[in-house]
Amino acid sequence: MNAKLLLTASARVLAGAAILMLLLFLPAGDLRYMQAWLFLGVLFIPMLIAGGILAVKKPQLLKKRLNAKEKESQQKAVILFSALMFLAAFLSAGFSYRFQFFMLPTWCSFIAAAVFLAAYAIYAGVLRENEYLSRTVEVQEGQQVVDTGLYGVVRHPMYLSTVLLFLSMPLVLGSLLSFAVTLFYIPLIVLRIRNEEKVLEEGLEGYAAYKKKVRYRLIPFIW
Repeated sequence: MNAKLLLTASARVLAGAAILMLLLFLPAGDLRYMQAWLFLGVLFIPMLIAGGILAVKKPQLLKKRLNAKEKESQQKAVILFSALMFLAAFLSAGFSYRFQFFMLPTWCSFIAAAVFLAAYAIYAGVLRENEYLSRTVEVQEGQQVVDTGLYGVVRHPMYLSTVLLFLSMPLVLGSLLSFAVTLFYIPLIVLRIRNEEKVLEEGLEGYAAYKKKVRYRLIPFIW
């Protein structure tokens, strides 16, 4: 096990948790925002577990994901708008709690948490299936088309998991206003997928044939 890599990953997770707590609890004005604690739990506990597993079994994949930097200019714009969207989503959730507007009942948060964890499981399955998985849009040296498992159903199962994660996230927080904000993720991910497929078709041998074999990008029988 690479102890330094695990320490780096853990430090980033803890830093992310600290920032997220500020974004949620400062606008909420109350540490008794229980939906926020639920969200922090379902987000970061599996993340720490997954990071530990990757550090032991696939340290190179973990290192690649920690150090990835986007090169495509269009993708940089998508990432920027996504970051602004998440900032607005977390702040709006906190303010929704403070002023109690557009808040969902607590039982909805638990159902959304179950969906969130299911999406995490899909993401873990994708990580296990595809050793070339990257946070950036690129064609890696020696990369081959993966068409097994979930990749035999849709071409972008990782993005399917992120859509489920990000749309269930504000519901775990109990905020319909935050959910409305995160709906902007859908056009952003569509732009990212279209650009990624262009890059892969131009640079990855066999990808054009794979597109004919697996017709749907994200949702079976829909798109």
